Amino acid sequence: MTPDTPPDLLSMTPIELRSALESHFTSRGEPKYRASQVEKWIYERLGRSMEEMTDLPVTQRDELAQSFRLDEPVSDVVQRSEDGTVKHLWRLSDDKLVESVLIPTESRLTLCISSQAGCAMGCTFCATGWGGFDRQLTAGEIVGQYRASRRWAHENDYGSISNIVYMGMGEPLANRKALHPSLTILNQGYGVGARRITVSTVGVIPGILELAERPEQFRLALSLHAPSSELRRELIPLEKRYPLREVLAALEHFEDGGGKRITFEYTMIDGVNDAPELIELLGDLALRVSAFVNLIPFNPIPYQKWRPSKPERILEFSRRLASRGVSVAVRETRGQDIDAACGQLRGHTLSQIGLKKSVAEISE
Repeated sequence: MTPDTPPDLLSMTPIELRSALESHFTSRGEPKYRASQVEKWIYERLGRSMEEMTDLPVTQRDELAQSFRLDEPVSDVVQRSEDGTVKHLWRLSDDKLVESVLIPTESRLTLCISSQAGCAMGCTFCATGWGGFDRQLTAGEIVGQYRASRRWAHENDYGSISNIVYMGMGEPLANRKALHPSLTILNQGYGVGARRITVSTVGVIPGILELAERPEQFRLALSLHAPSSELRRELIPLEKRYPLREVLAALEHFEDGGGKRITFEYTMIDGVNDAPELIELLGDLALRVSAFVNLIPFNPIPYQKWRPSKPERILEFSRRLASRGVSVAVRETRGQDIDAACGQLRGHTLSQIGLKKSVAEISE
């Protein structure tokens, strides 16, 4: 964005939004209640443009459009799985691509959103890094995924989004400048309960500590994937910078905040991190911070030959963890008939774009 680009209303926290709108209208001799009208279009009606705000005079809509923007992403590709899972590929204002996923179950509708266009963490089991890292998302671009997904869910009879997880493309705690206002906006502006919002991280300690200081009870999910530092270094390059022992200390501080649930995400890869002797180590870590353990069958990605752990091995992990008093669940594999793994749809789209460019260059 250039310095002359109007500020994005979707990136403002509710307090910032009220202040900016009241200042805008009063400076033009308009009553302050105009600000409330715009807020309703943003938070309740999910308006996509100033033009839609028909209870404002045309001149005020035009002036609002000159002073501000609504930077919501545009749907580029939609994939719907046979199990109901829906993946959106969103095109941002600068043509960067990000993904979100709607995951319906009998009791909830979860939205998985992205915080970065691509990812620089380089985790070996993740498809997001396949397409490279482009840039950080703004708070408005993060919130925009929620608004657009909520609208789509309503139009397609999916019901209301009940839960939000920052588990899409990117490392949320590496984009804290946008993460924190987006959390405030979703919670205070759109009324999503803090306990229904989970932030995922591979272990960015400064971000964990910052999140711990927030009064709201946002949830935290650690992408653990290995219970020893040595094995984790092979899967997650950031382990070299933030070793597991220090990450666990940060999680203890987070837990001390009270009521802030921690989840361990553990992707089970055949012959890589599913040896039976790892179960005790994993249980020790989980009990240390009262973590809920999510066992996730590996979702094969194009450039890796790995395969998911065998069902009986996953069941062994689950049973033995439960016998120690660890809260554990095996995540149901969803969306296998579409580009389900995070980053796959974007990666395939970027590959197609690159292929088309190459063909065009050859033809010239």
